[in-house]
Amino acid sequence: MRTDDDIPPVPHLRLSRRSRPGITAVTAMTTPQLAAPVALDAAYADRVWTPVSCYPAQTTWRLDHAGRPTLYAKVGRTGAYPGLAAEAARTRWARPYLPVPGVVATGTDGPLEWLVTTRLPGLPATDPTLGEPASSVVALAEGLRRLHQRAPAHHCPFQFRLPVAIDHVRRRAAAGHVDPAEDFDDDHRHLDLDTALRELERLHPDDEDPVVCHGDYCPPNALLADGQVTGYVDLGELGVADRWWDLAVATRAVTRNYGPGLEDLFLDAYGARPDPRRQAFYRLLYDLAS
Repeated sequence: MRTDDDIPPVPHLRLSRRSRPGITAVTAMTTPQLAAPVALDAAYADRVWTPVSCYPAQTTWRLDHAGRPTLYAKVGRTGAYPGLAAEAARTRWARPYLPVPGVVATGTDGPLEWLVTTRLPGLPATDPTLGEPASSVVALAEGLRRLHQRAPAHHCPFQFRLPVAIDHVRRRAAAGHVDPAEDFDDDHRHLDLDTALRELERLHPDDEDPVVCHGDYCPPNALLADGQVTGYVDLGELGVADRWWDLAVATRAVTRNYGPGLEDLFLDAYGARPDPRRQAFYRLLYDLAS
């Protein structure tokens, strides 16, 4: 049975902005902000629970047991976007095509929901033991290209193409779910909501190049080993969209996590040319979408 005294300290991790709105590269808290639901705790009471990322809306534990494969348990507040049920559905769909975790269990007790998954090989691309950032950037770009090539867009039931994406943003804005002070990254922090929506309309692309996108492709959400991506995690926003939905977010995340000067390297390794207007649109869309 897990108790607070049983939880050993773990190294700080750097998370994606989705993990804490308004911040792209942050240090994870390792004191759980959410208690594991009773049913989930009971189901894995024979394992050692180690928190690996802890925020007010979501906590993830590593569940270890001698002689059994390691699992991960993620607990989030019901109704949050993207939810863990959505992540489970997308992860299950992607598994025949991509190295993503296996879904072991899902559930809810009403206020909270949970997702238990298998462990993947590799280290988060932010792990300092991986060495020179440029090598990780190239590996990330090549990994994104493989994701876009291997996941079949024509079979994917999850959509985030422009009509869906714009409608999603408008509904969030109308419901009061967008807070620029909390949700916008530094490059949009000067905008109020109405100005951001007008800017999104002004930048709206005339066409799309649809692929299956990760939806939050950033260094913490890709695992690396031997210079290659070995796994993709946090798939709650996977869906069909223009490939720049991932490219715009990934290049910004590269700068936030590794420092300036590496975005062109990422695009070159992926095989894409810079597209400043499309990049600006999808970065703003990202900030408005969740």
